[in-house]
Amino acid sequence: MTYTQRETGAPGVTPAGPEARGHRSPGPRARRGARRALGVIGRVAFVCAAPALRAQEPDSTRRAAEATRFQMPELSVQATRPLATVSGASAVRLDLESPRVGPVPLLEEALRDIPFVQVRENSRGEAQLTLRGTESRQVAVLVDGIPLTLGWDARSDLSVIPVDAAREVELYRGISSVLHGPNVLGGVVAIEIGRRDADPDLSLSGLQAGVDATGATVYGGRIGSRWGVGEGTISLQSGFGRRTRDAVPLPGGVVQPAGETEDRLNSDLSHSSVFLTSRYEAGSGAWVSLSAFGFDAAKGVPPELHVADPRLWRIPETNRFMTAVSAGTAWGETPFGTGDFEVSLGVDVGETRIDAFESLAYETIEGQELADDRTLTARVLSDHEVGPGVFRSAFTWSETRHVERIDAEPESVFRQRLVSLGGEIEMPLASAGRGFWSDVRASGGLSLDRGTTPETGGRLERDPITDWGARLGASAHLGGTTRLHLGASRRVRFPSLRELYSGALGRFEPNPDLAPETLRAFETGLTGTAMALGGQLEAQAVLFHQRLSDAIVRTGLGDGRFRRENRRQVRAAGLELLGTVQWGRVALGGDLTWQDVVLTDAAAPAGSRAEYQPEIAGSVSLAGPLVGGLTGRAAVEVVGRQFCVDPDGPGDLALDRSGRLDLMLSRDWDVGGPFRTLQATASLDNVTDATVFDQCGLPRPGRLFRLQLRIF
Repeated sequence: MTYTQRETGAPGVTPAGPEARGHRSPGPRARRGARRALGVIGRVAFVCAAPALRAQEPDSTRRAAEATRFQMPELSVQATRPLATVSGASAVRLDLESPRVGPVPLLEEALRDIPFVQVRENSRGEAQLTLRGTESRQVAVLVDGIPLTLGWDARSDLSVIPVDAAREVELYRGISSVLHGPNVLGGVVAIEIGRRDADPDLSLSGLQAGVDATGATVYGGRIGSRWGVGEGTISLQSGFGRRTRDAVPLPGGVVQPAGETEDRLNSDLSHSSVFLTSRYEAGSGAWVSLSAFGFDAAKGVPPELHVADPRLWRIPETNRFMTAVSAGTAWGETPFGTGDFEVSLGVDVGETRIDAFESLAYETIEGQELADDRTLTARVLSDHEVGPGVFRSAFTWSETRHVERIDAEPESVFRQRLVSLGGEIEMPLASAGRGFWSDVRASGGLSLDRGTTPETGGRLERDPITDWGARLGASAHLGGTTRLHLGASRRVRFPSLRELYSGALGRFEPNPDLAPETLRAFETGLTGTAMALGGQLEAQAVLFHQRLSDAIVRTGLGDGRFRRENRRQVRAAGLELLGTVQWGRVALGGDLTWQDVVLTDAAAPAGSRAEYQPEIAGSVSLAGPLVGGLTGRAAVEVVGRQFCVDPDGPGDLALDRSGRLDLMLSRDWDVGGPFRTLQATASLDNVTDATVFDQCGLPRPGRLFRLQLRIF
């Protein structure tokens, strides 16, 4: 199967369930909000056999960005592609229809297939990412430009966010645009669903299913079409997904306190999701889009194996509904000259229940936390010509409201408002040509961010905080096939409500005096293609250096609890390499991250390592045709030594370097009728049953055989 690069916009298993285990059912209040929303979308998803449009890519930042993408020749047998931007940011794109990505994927599964990102499950059972010395709260997740990471915790649990509505996921590393909004430091995960029109050569309908050796199942589908209305066009697409598992396999050599069992204790999942997208574009080029998705899930939280008193949690109820409505004008005359405007409104609501248990039997509940969350976001964006260049601006307003009830205590209400105003200008310095230096472009931007906490649950109030951000970037063609980019930025992140006020059912001591974090970053890199080793080489190399001041890190208190504190600085420097050499349909690819991440603070020993930041991480894969039309792929993933805070005493614990081998066979068939391709895949994950730790005391699954089928 061939995966081609398109230009993109910039700123671009049924568990032994709770009832079976004697858990109490959540009350009506804990279910009704998101369930009601899910029900509405679900009904629409199953009755809409409707339509969709094929139009221009009209979001307000797209026109200026089209000139900044570096186009490379088509390569095949790939799932990730490197990108370079005039902003000075390096990026990669993951094709979600690649055989190596599971059917109806969750965001965690997609990000584990993207180079340079370390995805790990934490002690709350949440999947989080680390990148260049930054943590998940410093990396924004945007769906159609609306952030999922401005809520109570300033991050999202990647293990429950469905991305089955998307075709691809893009990761922008390091130098982020000031137009993305507040609290964007270490990068952006961009997921476009309804705001970006689908490729007309791709079917809007399809089915996916998979099963593994443990009996876990996943299946889902989508239906949609496009049609014309007068001089305009409309598209509509809806879909659903269902994922269930009883447990994940325990890797060989790992012993857990539950006794002799091949399954990881309390690792079940039940997850249902639906989505709906629509888009209309008038003949004039004006457009409006709607994207909505929701999920309802129940999951276990595997206990940590390295502590005397691990979290004994289950999450019998977590649901979320997110919708984004966007509208934009065509490029044309405005009161300020020539340009366009875009407005987006986002609503993100969810409910979560956490049960804490007395013992590993998970029978007697000794603590409970109920939470209702609501985040409202409004964004206004505009592009305008300024001489030969373009000036882009964005205003973002967001308000998060969190209502929490722990055990029999009264409800506590928390609220945080974040506002960001940013502007960027991009200017061509040299036109495209035949010289060695050509298509030279430079850009710069400034932002002003403000954070307030109007409600603090009756606890210590905080004064409003105002800070600024800035970015400089440039790019140029070197010869005809290589793009050089470089950039520098300063961005700020305000502490989340949870970091300031949450005790996490007794696991943390709150610290309302936390100061904001400031990240200063620089990177330079090359992205391009060349003929090498008798084949075609596509590669990216990036050098980066970052300093995170007043970094918020967790420290052990010596009694099994933690406290978040501002440490003076986390310094990260390193090199990222990504490349593929292709000989016909045979491809050898790999990625490597070397980084030195050091925590500097008067209270910490000199040269202390930051948590979960390995010095070396990377992978190598070989893919190519076999007999009978089959395509094979073998991949080795390696993670170097890393460290974690010891909650039961001073100092750190070390995790030794680890590696795993994955094998895959796939085949595509051309089929007639409403679908074009039938794809079947068989995978053997972690062939050697190696013990690989995501986090101290939390191993990744052992050997697992999977089958999956897609028709699209």
